[in-house]
Amino acid sequence: MAVQIETSNKFLNYINGEWVASNTNEVMTNINPANTDDVVGQVQKSSREDLDKAVAAAKPAKKEWRDLAGAERGQYLYKAADVLESRIEEVAQCMTREMGKTFPEAKGETARGVAILRYYAGEGMRKVGDVIPSSDNDALMFTTRDPLGVVGVITPWNFPVAIPMWKMAPALIYGNTVVLKPASEAAVTCAKIFECFQEAGLPAGVANMITGPGSVIGQGLAEHPDVSGITFTGSNTVGKNIGQIALARGAKYQLEMGGKNPVIVAEDADLDLAVEATISGGLRSTGQKCTATSRVIVQSDVYEVFKEKLVAKVKEIRVGDGLQDGVWMGPSVSESQLNTVLSYIEKGKEEGELLCGGKRLSGEEYDKGYFVAPTVFDGITSDATIAQEEIFGPVLALMKVDEMEEAIELANDVEYGLSASIFTTNIQKMLSFIDDMDAGLVRVNAESAGVELQAPFGGMKQSSSHSREQGEAAKEFFTSIKTVFVK
Repeated sequence: MAVQIETSNKFLNYINGEWVASNTNEVMTNINPANTDDVVGQVQKSSREDLDKAVAAAKPAKKEWRDLAGAERGQYLYKAADVLESRIEEVAQCMTREMGKTFPEAKGETARGVAILRYYAGEGMRKVGDVIPSSDNDALMFTTRDPLGVVGVITPWNFPVAIPMWKMAPALIYGNTVVLKPASEAAVTCAKIFECFQEAGLPAGVANMITGPGSVIGQGLAEHPDVSGITFTGSNTVGKNIGQIALARGAKYQLEMGGKNPVIVAEDADLDLAVEATISGGLRSTGQKCTATSRVIVQSDVYEVFKEKLVAKVKEIRVGDGLQDGVWMGPSVSESQLNTVLSYIEKGKEEGELLCGGKRLSGEEYDKGYFVAPTVFDGITSDATIAQEEIFGPVLALMKVDEMEEAIELANDVEYGLSASIFTTNIQKMLSFIDDMDAGLVRVNAESAGVELQAPFGGMKQSSSHSREQGEAAKEFFTSIKTVFVK
């Protein structure tokens, strides 16, 4: 919603080292999805003119920033990590109030943001090239790396600390300047990140944040002639549009998009471990993860036992306000997202058998929030809507197979290829899964959701633009190789 700026609980854009209001004099109001009476804050509803100011600040700042030694840039990231760590409770509480995940999850994510900053701060002391033998005995030939320049960063609401950090930290350490457009639903949390950068003394113009509608600010970043690269995480529809715009003008782009992630439970699996990981991977964070488990493919010999164990555990899940002790799953992030999930649930009722959940929760604890019961369907076939389309909610679809070959074929029978996991104690099944699974992240005897910050992350098929984020792989996107020949 857009209203006139009139409260003190508002957050401004961060441009050229200063907090500035949009020239529209309008804000968007963020409310707590667990309690719609709770206003978390107001963020700027910015215009293209505001975006131009942010890019204009980042463009001249890039020369001085890239001319610093990598170790010097790293010191700023170390300082920002220290500041964020000192505010971990505050940032995590804001995250829970703004987008709904439980406080322990929010605190863990904020701690991960600290770790990401420190990891990439260390990158400032690592090599940037190689010496290559030349055919000329009197010459020296080597490679170095140049930053892209100004990088546009577009991030989603489901990980409002971790994803901005794993994009911004490598962009900055490799010498780029940044203009970040966070998802509006989590922009207050993101503003708190920039308060940490400001407190750490990051030079003016090096990191900028601007909030506003994706159709204005996100589109504007993709189209801006002074933005040399775009890194995006979000929906397939928006991501492909961003990529086409960037490609048309010759800008580098990186897209991380949807997932429809399977877990395979083999007949020899530890069923209790598989149940625990399926629930954690599929329902934690209310299923609002691109790597969340949504399809559960189980061999027929253990299908009924697994199903019984799974449904019993799902029914024990406590749903509620993520700031309350003992709550395991919070609300959907918004009314719109809740309605999307409920519409898929209704479709699932037509396509299979509802085993548990399947409704919006009501009652005193739930009436002011966007709560949906964790839901499990049985008898789902691969051509079902809920087996093919990303739901981004706490919905699991059970699918029965006889043989492992059939399980892998079913797991691959979607347009996405982000993550997948298998539970088995058979080495041959593990190896077949690793070789044959069309996914960028495959996990054995572990949930589908989760990747360590030092490891490359990205998908196959329609899940990404085939680039990788995090770890040393981030260097490939945020820099260009320059080959040097000295006679």
